[in-house]
Amino acid sequence: MAKWHGISRRKPSGGRLKRPNRYRGKRRTEVASEEQYAYIGEQDARKNYRKRAGSQTVRMLSVNQVNVSMPKDGKTVRATVTNVIGNDADPNYVRRNIVTKGAIIETDVGQVRVTSRPGMHGVVSGVLIEE
Repeated sequence: MAKWHGISRRKPSGGRLKRPNRYRGKRRTEVASEEQYAYIGEQDARKNYRKRAGSQTVRMLSVNQVNVSMPKDGKTVRATVTNVIGNDADPNYVRRNIVTKGAIIETDVGQVRVTSRPGMHGVVSGVLIEE
């Protein structure tokens, strides 16, 4: 569900504001886009969103592959995601397998900390956690 970020029609005391609310309705620019989480799925899926002035952004809808940077070797490989192990942003994201920046995910090469923002960048990148 979209969120409206417009001005309130009420004062802090609870009384109503007469001007400018009487003649000014809601604007499309004040409505935020719906929340779209990057879940772990069978394949990578992305969605384009139109932003203001015609620019676009890409969001991940489902995640299957991750670009893993290995600091020891200085190489980057593509790995398959299996599970979300930890997330400091919200413990519910671990239960629902939602990938965000800072999440620790389990891959076929080991545990990886996500460094990109899947909801903003449209790609999942991470750094291998050395144990």
